Amino acid sequence: MLRLTQYLQLLCDTDAAAQRRPASAPRGPVVIWNLIRRCNLTCQHCYSTSANRDFPGELSTQEVFTVMDDLKAFGVPVLILSGGEPLLRPDILQIGRRAKDMGFYVGLSSNGTLIDANNVAALADTGFDYVGVSLDGIGATHDRFRRLNGGFDLALRGVRLARAAGMKVGIRYTMTEDNAQDLPALLQLMADEDIDKFYFSHLNYAGRGNKHRADDARHARTRWAMDLLIEHAMAHLRAGRPREFVTGNNDADGVYLLQWAARHYPQRVDALRTALLRWGGNASGVNVANIDNLGNVHPDTMWWKVTLGNVRQQPFSAIWRDTSHPLMAGLRQSPRPVTGRCAACSQRAICNGNTRVRAWELTGDFWAADPACYLDDEEIGVQPGSHALPPLTPWQRESV
Repeated sequence: MLRLTQYLQLLCDTDAAAQRRPASAPRGPVVIWNLIRRCNLTCQHCYSTSANRDFPGELSTQEVFTVMDDLKAFGVPVLILSGGEPLLRPDILQIGRRAKDMGFYVGLSSNGTLIDANNVAALADTGFDYVGVSLDGIGATHDRFRRLNGGFDLALRGVRLARAAGMKVGIRYTMTEDNAQDLPALLQLMADEDIDKFYFSHLNYAGRGNKHRADDARHARTRWAMDLLIEHAMAHLRAGRPREFVTGNNDADGVYLLQWAARHYPQRVDALRTALLRWGGNASGVNVANIDNLGNVHPDTMWWKVTLGNVRQQPFSAIWRDTSHPLMAGLRQSPRPVTGRCAACSQRAICNGNTRVRAWELTGDFWAADPACYLDDEEIGVQPGSHALPPLTPWQRESV
């Protein structure tokens, strides 16, 4: 995940940049926890392939609490409570309150449709540090992706109620060719509704997202989107009202930002490069972990096809220390054992080989080049044409 606003602020504010010190790495990873798989929606790119039915074998409240105790002792700083739709879990407020009492930073990842006047006060009282609501576009576009007529209005109602109750609220958006046209309007909505955070996700090939990978955005479209995000983040910074812009699931974004800075802030490029190297790119299996609804542990939320262990059988802390699985061994290796175009890339230390799921889904190889790297050969110091990316669609690398 690239905290775009933070790095743009470094470019703009030299005094703040000079005073900033590297943050110490947490002992444990950020844990994204899919507490429930049931969801009232069946979204087109859902990585957990959720549906509106009960899934047997999910962790009980007491089992969740036992795992939380181990996570805290292991040094996990952040819990992101997700689903499915976590608000369908009857004990979600009890879990949230206990997590806050234990000192975790606690985020709630929701589709927003179930936040209403009857529960918003209780949600606010729970003390969630952040509520992220998914929007795939404006109006009919969102409804089509979420497969619910009126879904956009319900989600926006949830955003407004949560914000009015004093909660920090953000929009989460995954771009494909089918909804890219709505990105400018969503960014305007963020400003109009005084929303704190915008999380821009590139499509990752997990769950239904893998089934719809042929709809992934053209590389040129991705570059357009990054320019738009940078432009909006900078406009908010210059206006003295910084908002949090974050990108995820494509760590080539850090390299793209560095090259943007070289054109616009050449005097700050070295400082930005140092900061991006400290960030280190993709953190799956290292600083990011996932626990699914059955207690299975994965390197991140996109790796549900790879299970490292189960918290009913072994503590998370023991599972996370174990590098016997070849994927975990490679993810923990520095540099990672990527091959092809990624191995030849001069900027690999910034992106850390990018997202391994896409390469694996297309080739069966954990370490093949990521097909969603949208940077030109020249931009990453690779001899033009020397390394072909895995085929995805005939138009993937065409111009928009």
